[in-house]
Amino acid sequence: MNRLRELRLEHKERQIDLSVGTDIDTQDISRYERGVTVPSLKRLTIFADYYSVSIDYIVGRSDER
Repeated sequence: MNRLRELRLEHKERQIDLSVGTDIDTQDISRYERGVTVPSLKRLTIFADYYSVSIDYIVGRSDER
C-alpha cells in the first residue's frame, strides 16, 4: 500500500494523525503500509473518503485521483 503512505506523507501526517482521522488503529495502518496485510473494502473506502481519492488510486489500479 505504497499509495496510502504517499498520501499520508503528502498531507504531512503521521500514522497517529491518520489513525485519529479515520478511527483505524495505528498498528493496522502500519501493517497496510508495510504490505503485511491488506485493508478490507470498508477500510479502503474510509481511506479514499478521507483523502478524497478513488479506491483504484489507493490500490494502484489508476493514476487518477
